[in-house]
Amino acid sequence: MDLFAFAEPATWLPFTFAALMGLSILIYVVLDGFDLGVGLLTPLATEDEKDRMVASIGPFWDANETWLVLAIGLLLVAFPSAHGMILTALYLPVAIMLIGLILRGVSFEFRAKAPIAQKPAWNWAFFAGSLMTSLSQGFMLGLYIMGLDWTIWHVGFALLTAVFLTVGYSFIGAAWLILKTEDLLQAKAVSWAKGGIWGLILGVGAISLASPFVSPRIFEKWFSLPSFLYLSPLPILSGALIGYLWWKLRRLPMEGDRFAWSPFAAATTLFTLAFTGMAYSFYPYVVPEQLTIYEAASAPESLFIILLGTLFVLPAILGYTILSYTIFRGKAQALRYD
Repeated sequence: MDLFAFAEPATWLPFTFAALMGLSILIYVVLDGFDLGVGLLTPLATEDEKDRMVASIGPFWDANETWLVLAIGLLLVAFPSAHGMILTALYLPVAIMLIGLILRGVSFEFRAKAPIAQKPAWNWAFFAGSLMTSLSQGFMLGLYIMGLDWTIWHVGFALLTAVFLTVGYSFIGAAWLILKTEDLLQAKAVSWAKGGIWGLILGVGAISLASPFVSPRIFEKWFSLPSFLYLSPLPILSGALIGYLWWKLRRLPMEGDRFAWSPFAAATTLFTLAFTGMAYSFYPYVVPEQLTIYEAASAPESLFIILLGTLFVLPAILGYTILSYTIFRGKAQALRYD
């Protein structure tokens, strides 16, 4: 991109909002990904273990979802035409996702306050909400990669991506439990992560293989020189991280809880690398092969005013997130509502 052209508000403002929206989505996928993953794993645990698993995400889950609200809000105000096109194409999975998020929120509270006899039903509702949310997000991701076209092949790929992302969420959820729990539950989380790593590998591989073949433009961006050389660290680092996870999970838990943080850190880095590759692939399009961020952007004057508000809102959300994770660091304690 020409440096002088980038200095124009009509160029740097849409780029800035696209970067902020991408950052919000990435933070959401990692943070809400692990608490969705914990919900997906609850049927594998005992009743007491379910309480400890829910306690491990209790202080964070509502703050994690704030990043999704921010990302959608930025899409709406900064790229209104793209917002309309994307949500029109994804109306059904978005509705399912919202129902799942509501079901999770309600069951999270009711499972602790309802009569004991009703608790198993609310546990299943918590799992169902987590499953609906994960599958719908994976379906939306797959259909977005395919260009938002509802053909039988594109829907088939989206369904495959839905399964892979759901298993990927369960993996990062298991990695979170390795970090936040101890004793038998931690050992169980290690075994869950060993199984979930296959979904992570297949999911990253499917998206990486599909993206360049959806569009000749993306294929050119990936495999032409010197771009191929610049991008080569992404698959190399991803392969190294998967190898590290494979090796480390066979040695956990370790005495003194050493390296309990490493699977979660590695999984977060792997998600970040995959997201970076996808963002590079689709830039400058906000609607794949249809609408660029510059075509979809609001007027520069509007974007500048919105940016001023974002400069206040974003640090507040980021500060609250950091504060909550700082205060509630360490192993999860017994779940209490008094």
